[in-house]
Amino acid sequence: QDKKIALQAAHETIILLKNNNDLLPLNINDKKTIAVIGPNANRVLLGGYSGKPKEHTTVLQGIKDKVKENLKILYSEGCKITIGGSWEEDAVTLSDPEEDKNLIKEAVKTAEKSDVVVLVLGGNEQTSREAWQKDHLGDRTSLDLVGMQNELVSEILKTGKPVVVLLFNGRPNSFNYINENVPAILECWYLGQENGNAVADVLFGDVNPSGKLPISIPRSVGHIPCHYNHKPSSRRGYLFDDISPLYPFGYGMSYTTFEFSNTNLKDKIIKKNSCTKISVDITNTGNVAGSEVVQLYIRDLVSSVTRPVKELKGFEKIFLEAGEKKTVSFDISKKELAFTNIDMEYIVEAGEFELMLGSSSKDEDLVKLFLVVE
Repeated sequence: QDKKIALQAAHETIILLKNNNDLLPLNINDKKTIAVIGPNANRVLLGGYSGKPKEHTTVLQGIKDKVKENLKILYSEGCKITIGGSWEEDAVTLSDPEEDKNLIKEAVKTAEKSDVVVLVLGGNEQTSREAWQKDHLGDRTSLDLVGMQNELVSEILKTGKPVVVLLFNGRPNSFNYINENVPAILECWYLGQENGNAVADVLFGDVNPSGKLPISIPRSVGHIPCHYNHKPSSRRGYLFDDISPLYPFGYGMSYTTFEFSNTNLKDKIIKKNSCTKISVDITNTGNVAGSEVVQLYIRDLVSSVTRPVKELKGFEKIFLEAGEKKTVSFDISKKELAFTNIDMEYIVEAGEFELMLGSSSKDEDLVKLFLVVE
């Protein structure tokens, strides 16, 4: 039972960020050889101060167990992130560039023998932790992947093989190069003891990914702070760069598609002490079953103190068979509309509120309605 719960938690953690030309899920019948490459392919990241489960599965082992004798699985480390990599090791020693160059050459040879490459990248327990020693990786000037991981990606892409990138990390990374050049990306975070089994289930379509980002992923360190619920400002922006995050809070794709329709606000005008309800129909318009997370954001358009441009006030995850439609509703009451004013009073102020329903915090993903409070 515990393993079952751990597996379900891992399944629901995985976020599909990109899937050009429906590269995922991988079809076992269309492939003969898969190359599993990367510094995190044959290890399980559990996080600092974690327990040590008796059983755990790497991505490499999970894929082997999934395909059994149907496919040939090749493996190459590709490069290192740090030497060792465990949080228990105080000293952080970065990988040797010359050794990494040789590992990359070996990885390219492995990739050339395959039909598709699964690149398992990210960080480790030394690159995602607090820094209490002078030789730790604490504050940094870059959010790029540590070591020669981008160089590994570049060389693997030159082989012309289809590439799927799996990112394992305990902090946000900036991965613009990967995002621009790799057709499929899965954000995996730390998946626990069922790590490899969960990844294999998603890669081969036994599980449809349904995770959503709990953060906004910045384009670079210069985009920090990067959060969806920032305060409005006439000067917010960058001189030459896109202000938007690489991926917004609440974002996550699926192997199917969903359509939001028939958005309805029960009452368009309410009193301060009353409530209303907002609803929307969700239809699975694809060919496979899947789950969608319906998200409610609210903005107080005019208030006595500056309020965020939007705040998450509710969400609900629903499972839909192909072609199925369901209605999701949210109550709008004092809890959703109130804030603490300058006198530290928790109140609802009269005025206009913007209600937004959708699949992420990105404006293009939201349907907007307006509520007036008298």
